[in-house]
Amino acid sequence: MNWNVIWLSLSLCFSSVLCSLDKYTTDSLDAALQDIALQTLVRHRPHTGALYKAMLPANLSGMNVSIVRLRSRRLWNIGANFSNFHIPSRTLTVPHVRRLAIVYQDFGNWSSNYYSVPGYSMITPVTGFMVFDASNVRARRITKLSLKTAGNPIVIRFSDPTFSDGMISRATRCATFSSDGALNLSQMSLANVCYSHDQGHFTIVVPLKKKKKAGLWYLWVIGFVLGFGVLVLVGYLGVVVSLKLLKTKKIQVMEKQADEDLVLDTIWVGRSKMPSATVTRTQPVIEEGGFA
Repeated sequence: MNWNVIWLSLSLCFSSVLCSLDKYTTDSLDAALQDIALQTLVRHRPHTGALYKAMLPANLSGMNVSIVRLRSRRLWNIGANFSNFHIPSRTLTVPHVRRLAIVYQDFGNWSSNYYSVPGYSMITPVTGFMVFDASNVRARRITKLSLKTAGNPIVIRFSDPTFSDGMISRATRCATFSSDGALNLSQMSLANVCYSHDQGHFTIVVPLKKKKKAGLWYLWVIGFVLGFGVLVLVGYLGVVVSLKLLKTKKIQVMEKQADEDLVLDTIWVGRSKMPSATVTRTQPVIEEGGFA
């Protein structure tokens, strides 16, 4: 059967499957990208050690996928240095195979759709790689492999110059999404460089900035001014009322005192009883030598 016909059928199939990205999980997307990358090897009849870029559907524009096939002996002797990843020499595949394929991924502007780090913001696209048994790339099932390094880590270099060495914050972290779904955060030592000992997906993150409650300060000022004004007004009214009550009480005391000091007799005028002041008559004094 013509391989071009098979490739066209597969492309149409993948295009129809990937048309609904919102329903995709990271695992299912990885599986689809893996299949597209492996079909790239089939279509190119590749040379060992050559990196090939996979053609993705139009609705995946913004992602980049490439694949390379290597001999395990070469990986052990010189390692692999492709697509911003440097796998050191003395690296073995688990389980051991004669040939392996490395699929490199760059999620680009799709990164935040499939990956997130709680409490952190990603400042670089998510990149990663997967390793497969390439003994028979036409097989229906391809075995996924693990890597075992001899101590030296795998180096991931991010192509976009995010910041320089002097700008690295203590809070800046390398985020690693392992193939088993685990998330690991590690502190950075070099700008735009992360390290790992196995395959996975990687990005650089910084803590989310807490949004300042801008504009609330003037509410505190307004509340303080209003509260102080109300307090002054209540105090003023209290003083006025107190002075008024004091004055009223004083007048009442004075009136009572006047009533007590003024003693009036009563007389009857017709049938009415009326007050009458007590008549005090000055007694005459006889001068000496005068006549009585």
